[in-house]
Amino acid sequence: MLPLHGFMAKAVPTVITGTVGFAAYEVLRKGVAKLPLRAATVTATAWGIRVVHEAERKAAASAGRARLSAADVIAEAKERIGEDVTPGPAAVHPGHVDDH
Repeated sequence: MLPLHGFMAKAVPTVITGTVGFAAYEVLRKGVAKLPLRAATVTATAWGIRVVHEAERKAAASAGRARLSAADVIAEAKERIGEDVTPGPAAVHPGHVDDH
């Protein structure tokens, strides 16, 4: 009887652990199957596209401001050395920063 008792003392915790693990796996598997993965993926993609568009817009505006600043510096430098400065496209549409 003693060998059977030793076997049971070692086997029961293993069986219980396996049963609990299997039950947890089944709960997770069924829970994940119910998640609207496609909808979540579409939403995340839409957010990403929105962020990229906003970054592109800001980058274009910054690039436009940088071009105008550089053009102003070059024009002022040309004036200082006595070169004739012709107005660029920014002079035609003052206040218009980006070209689209």
